[in-house]
Order: sequence, then C-alpha cells, then structure tokens
Amino acid sequence: MAPGITSYAIVFAIAGLVTVATTPLVRLWAVRKGALVPPDDRKVHTSPTPNVGGIAMFAGFLAAMVTAWSLGDFGEVFAGGTEVVGIVAAALVIFAVGLFDDLREISAPAKTAGMVLAGSILSLAGVSLLVFRVPFFDLFLLSPDWSALLSVLWVLGMANAVNLIDGLDGLAAGIIAIAAGTFFLYALRLSDAELLLPGNPGALIAVIVLGICVGFLPHNFHPARIFMGDGGALLLGLLMAASTMSVGGRTSEPFSGQAFFFFAPVFIPLFILGVPILDTLFAIVRRASRGRSMAEADKEHLHHRLMRLGHGQRRSVLIMWTWTLLLSGFVLYPTYTGKGDAIVPLGVGALGLVLYTVFHPGLKGGSWSELFRRTKSGETAEAARAANRRPERQQPR
Repeated sequence: MAPGITSYAIVFAIAGLVTVATTPLVRLWAVRKGALVPPDDRKVHTSPTPNVGGIAMFAGFLAAMVTAWSLGDFGEVFAGGTEVVGIVAAALVIFAVGLFDDLREISAPAKTAGMVLAGSILSLAGVSLLVFRVPFFDLFLLSPDWSALLSVLWVLGMANAVNLIDGLDGLAAGIIAIAAGTFFLYALRLSDAELLLPGNPGALIAVIVLGICVGFLPHNFHPARIFMGDGGALLLGLLMAASTMSVGGRTSEPFSGQAFFFFAPVFIPLFILGVPILDTLFAIVRRASRGRSMAEADKEHLHHRLMRLGHGQRRSVLIMWTWTLLLSGFVLYPTYTGKGDAIVPLGVGALGLVLYTVFHPGLKGGSWSELFRRTKSGETAEAARAANRRPERQQPR
C-alpha cells in the first residue's frame, strides 16, 4: 500500500523544521570558526557571510529519513534496505566533499572524483537508470554497464546544475524547491496510476528535498545570512538525481505528459530547470560566436542581465522562480488532465523565444523598455545602450 499524503506531510514538516531550526546554530558556529566568504567584485554580499548552510540541510535530510523510517506507511520503501542505505551513504559522501571544498577548497578533479564515488554508491545500491525512453523513438532497456555509467553521469550533471544556479540569494533553494515539489506531484500521479511500485523511494526523496529548501530559504533569501555552499548544492543535486532516477528511470509504461517531460529521465531537469539551462546554452553560443573559450567566465549570464536592468536581487530571483513555476505548470497540466501534451513544447518554445528576445547578446544587457525609458528622459538610443553596457560595481556571485 502506498504511503498516504499525511505521512508525506509529516516528513516534509520535519525536514523543514529541523533545517530552519539548525541553520542559525550552524551560522553561529561558522562565524566563530571563521568559515566565511569575504565579499569581492563578483559577489553581491557586502560583508563576510557563512557558506556552510549545507550542514543544516544534511541534518534536515537525516531527521526526515529517520521520521519516515519510524512511520509505518513507508515500510515498503525501507523493506529492501539497500536503496535507502545507498541514498544515505551517497548523500554523506557528496555532502562531505562539498563541505570540505567550502572549508578548505579542493581541486576540481578531486571534487569530481567525490561526485563519481557518490554516484557509484547509488548505482551499486540499486538506485540507477534501468530504462531510457527517447521521445519519438523507442524504449531502451539499459545493460548493467550502461546503467552504471549513465547513472553516475546523471549524478554529475544534476549536482553541477544545482551548483551552477546558486548565483543569487535564494535562487538555487527556490528553484530546487519548485522542481522537487513538481516531481513529487508527478510521482504521486504515477503511483495513483499504479505505474510505480509501492516501495519506490522517488516521492519520499522529493518531498524531503522540498522540505529542506523551504526550511533553508528564510535564512538564505536576500539579504542572505548564510549560503548553502557546495555542501548544500551538491547534496541537493544528488538527492534530486536519486529521486528522478527512481521514478523516471524505471517507468517503462507510456503515460500522458511523459512525452515531453518524464518520457526519459534526461528531460526532467531540462524542463523544470529550463531557465538556467537555457542561460547556459546562450553562454555557449555567445562565447563560441566571439571565439572565446567555453570555460572563460563573463558577466552576461541571465542573472547578470536582470541585475543590470535594475531589477535587484529579490526581483531577479522572483522572476526566475516565476519562469520555473511556468515550466512546471506546462508539464504537470497534461500529466493530471490527460490532455494538452502539445502545450509543453509550445510553452517551452515560447519561453525560450522571450528569453532570447529580451536577453539577446546584441542588446548587451539592456532591454527595449529600458532603452525607451532612458531615451524619453533625454538620452539618445546610443547613449542609453552605452549606459546599459557599464558594469555594476557589484556582480552576482
């Protein structure tokens, strides 16, 4: 028998309450130990800020897992043992790697090796991609070798994706909260349709991630009093990878809404996390067109442009949250109604067009509304564009 919504609500509440309660204690400890990130030209905060909020997130995760284990409704999830143990062990490894990088800073190869180890633990525990359905093509049953390889790559991709979007106060926590909530609703829908076994841990992990993010946001929203750091970002990435592989990587039966969202696991974050992914694609095209290295940093990412348009941190984050909510709505609508699959590609295409139009590299960080405002106040169009190209003193980290 599948767990009831009340049990999920209890687990969510415990994850959120433990995270929100322990974060101030972690912050106090970090201040005393000097685990602070100083401000610089590429960071928004103006005073040294702790970056070890991942400790509170990990505490919330453990508390929620213990709570779920003590509740009778999740008996089948914990019955097998290996999957849950593997998720906890992998979470511990990747959290430790991220926390060590926050405190001491480790090399990129060492950090990647830690993420590969965490992904390997998940795969060995049975939390891996078993099927892979490509839209408009066919369903592929993965061999053990391919399953292990793609599962580890999936963990790497998700962990780095979360780390990538952690650029403004509350941005990563808010977007991952929306993503986790969306995936939780999708997993419940599949369970109701009897397409998932009762012991599948995907929905449980998703609701825990949602609780962790909701509990952390009061301390992380602008002005942030603490950052999640790599410890928190990598932890969230691994948990989302485990949840999405448990559901999207095991569902072989077609279901309305899968064709463009959960038809294959690789499409899960591509839609929910569509805004930062589109920003990354724009960055690749932008640098390639200018003959620059893909690894070369610039100040024309989406959040940089939003800030230069004068939105400020709070408004920039809320705009990106809203876009993520819109994408989630596009993909959940056909899942729950059984119709309207065509809305998904059309909606995503429309959003991409809006982003490209407003933040096209040719505009150099400006928008036509901003140019019109400046021109109306007496500036020429060229002067307005030049003013928009002036870098801010403070840039998002």
